[in-house]
Amino acid sequence: MSLMRPMDPAFPIDRQIALDASAIVLINLFTLDKADEQAFLEAWQADAAFMKRQPGFISTQLHRAIGESPAYLNYAVWESTADFRAAFSHPEFRAKLSSYPSSAVASPHLFQKVAVPGICVA
Repeated sequence: MSLMRPMDPAFPIDRQIALDASAIVLINLFTLDKADEQAFLEAWQADAAFMKRQPGFISTQLHRAIGESPAYLNYAVWESTADFRAAFSHPEFRAKLSSYPSSAVASPHLFQKVAVPGICVA
């Protein structure tokens, strides 16, 4: 993958994974050239298959933007940042990043649920 662009430049993914938190959600927005969609999907599938085998992985879902936009959003649930950190820094995963097309830009960020009374639970 040619570039990782943080959603929040003041607090990029490398700083986020250093924290200890449980029940986390990774949101990763990918932008790429339309011509690279098939290569992107193949790289993401291999990447996701690796992650699926890692301790603490719960689930993932890839979404495609509607219409002509070749943007994708990955939503992945992990038991903890420690589990995600181990998978994200694993040499096998890091090697898979070179399989992504050069036009792909990833914007990963970690989140936790927030309780809002009468609306949603944490």
